[in-house]
Amino acid sequence: MTKIEKVLYTGKTHTSSGGRSGTSRSSDGRLDIQLSPPGGNGTNPEQLFAAGWSACFIGAMGLAAGKLKVALPSDLSVDAEVDLGTTDGGYFLQARLNVSLPGIDREVARALVNAAHETCPYSKATRGNIGVEINLV
Repeated sequence: MTKIEKVLYTGKTHTSSGGRSGTSRSSDGRLDIQLSPPGGNGTNPEQLFAAGWSACFIGAMGLAAGKLKVALPSDLSVDAEVDLGTTDGGYFLQARLNVSLPGIDREVARALVNAAHETCPYSKATRGNIGVEINLV
């Protein structure tokens, strides 16, 4: 396990009892949401995880692009899909990141995606723990 030498930021939330049917609020009040199971009337944890990972992944691609001296297109996007499922009676996640880099040569795009997947903290946290596919679309 990697030990952090310097903490850059700590995200803090308070989630009420009820879990998937409760509420969650960040310490700064910028996030204040009703939670629900998938298909309910609120946001579910899988959506939050997908949003965080896709945003982080775009940031990691920006770092990779800087090192490779490549300009990222302004209309790049990452569509993250996080599946909640069961196997052998237990709950598990799997995920897909569908990355769009319009106008970037496919080989260069693959290099950017691979570098981002090596540096993105969400990618590091999931590596070897859940099934992950990263697709260029």
